Amino acid sequence: MLRADSMSRSLVISFIGITASLFAAPAALDIEQAPHFYSERTPRDRFTLLKKDFENGRIPLDHTSEKAFLVSLLHALQVPVSSQMLVFSNTSLQLRLISPSNPRALYFNEDMYVGYVPGGRIEIVSLDPELGAIFYIFDIPRDGQPPRVERSDRCMNCHAGPDTQEVPGLTLKSVVPGSTGGSLKSFRQEQTGHEIPLSDRFGGWYVTGGERIGQHWGNVVGPLSSEGAAVHRILAGQRFNPDRYPLPTSDVLPQLLHEHQAGFVNRVVGATYRARTILHEKSGAPAPADAATLDTLARGIVRYLLFAGEAPLPAGGVDGSAEFKADFLRQRRSSARGESLKDFDLRTRLFRHRCSYMIYSPVFGGMPPPLKERVMAQLGDALSVEKPHREFAYLAANEKRAIRAVLRETLRELPSGW
Repeated sequence: MLRADSMSRSLVISFIGITASLFAAPAALDIEQAPHFYSERTPRDRFTLLKKDFENGRIPLDHTSEKAFLVSLLHALQVPVSSQMLVFSNTSLQLRLISPSNPRALYFNEDMYVGYVPGGRIEIVSLDPELGAIFYIFDIPRDGQPPRVERSDRCMNCHAGPDTQEVPGLTLKSVVPGSTGGSLKSFRQEQTGHEIPLSDRFGGWYVTGGERIGQHWGNVVGPLSSEGAAVHRILAGQRFNPDRYPLPTSDVLPQLLHEHQAGFVNRVVGATYRARTILHEKSGAPAPADAATLDTLARGIVRYLLFAGEAPLPAGGVDGSAEFKADFLRQRRSSARGESLKDFDLRTRLFRHRCSYMIYSPVFGGMPPPLKERVMAQLGDALSVEKPHREFAYLAANEKRAIRAVLRETLRELPSGW
């Protein structure tokens, strides 16, 4: 038996530090008003562009079973089945269906997330370059007909709140669930990203392949006692039928990347909305104070891109699913020397070259030009070998050179002279 109060650690000092000063208490935004018009604008995310083809039956889907439908949907969306993660806390619109005996499965790539609960509905989160997360939900058709997809406003209750800087983003919670999935204790609130210690992650999630991590919040349930939350460990597959899912696993490596991506998306989308507000209010000509704010937003993105403050992996590292690694590397962009931002390290950190592959993502490309120009200029300074920046001293000169070479050869629209 483990006691929640003995496992819990404050993230205030370890996580916030400089990052909090860059993202602390942002001014309230109205995403439905100018210049954003979140609900009025036609999104350009990948799922929205495919939606009509799905509804018109032009994309074939397998209707022989729920699981077969899910697998065919994932293939059609180019979302790897191997990214499967299983969460059993009640943190979804379909919370009444979710429990340790019927976990919700999540799948993802760099711009799309798919949720599935056996006996429930399919949820889609697709990332628009300028609007951030767009939410869809639909029933699995029982009659062989194409799905009828609806855009979900209810998801915004959680996905455009404090956890996401009040903009449409990704929520990733860590809780101590009770035996039926309801949350008894919640922590690491309003925080996402690779800085969070592994010991403070995974609450309410099944985790497989994470034996070297040591004590963490995955695979545990309550209940509460007079002395706090006395929690018990359970194993993935112990309380549910794994045959209802494409895989019997909830691998640790997809969960580590999911955390990194969620932190990236929330920071970049939040900065995009705030920069767009500044530029709109000042008719594209920000005052010096506003320019300083844009510089600060850019600095936060650059720090995150370069994995500043990344939580170290446990002694011995992690292995991760071979199938997921192969799927993840399938879209690998490499330099002439064969180096890529997707090359894993997995011994002491996630990646060999510490610059996020999410720099190729739609949300990064959709930043307002004045913000993006600042990000690229500051990124160039951070990767300078000739004039090393003290804030990025953890990056060795050879790693900086490798990152610059990869970006020069794989990233479009680099600034002149970069």
